[in-house]
Amino acid sequence: MNNLYNQNDVKGILKRLENLQPNLERQWGKMYIAQMLAHTNISLETALGQNSPKRMFIGRIIGGFLKKKFLNDKPMDINSPTDKNYVFTDKKEFEKEKSKAIQSVKQFYENGAEKCTKYPHSFFGNFTAEEWAVLQWKHFDHHLRQFGA
Repeated sequence: MNNLYNQNDVKGILKRLENLQPNLERQWGKMYIAQMLAHTNISLETALGQNSPKRMFIGRIIGGFLKKKFLNDKPMDINSPTDKNYVFTDKKEFEKEKSKAIQSVKQFYENGAEKCTKYPHSFFGNFTAEEWAVLQWKHFDHHLRQFGA
């Protein structure tokens, strides 16, 4: 399965990020491209242990059951629900967010599993470092496809 601890998968995500342009139109959803980058950045910061959103009540009940659906080989569904902690409605600076995304992906890969957060995912609960790496790859892939990249 693709993940951000696999060098070839990381190279693929980085190439797609580097090719992004600020004028790309979304294929679905509500975010503009700079908001999407800010969204993926804060999500990756969670996996890096740089923020720790509280567990969602509904996630405590059903998150464990749905976890397998998100950690399989299938792409994420379009218009999947988003945790409000990861939603941006304000204007974001494209180049700043793009640069941050590239740097954060590199950092996650270089840090390796031993530096991945031990804090549970806000919806799904406890993750291994490898599960975080799979989820983050899928999340980037999902949003890059959202903008045709």
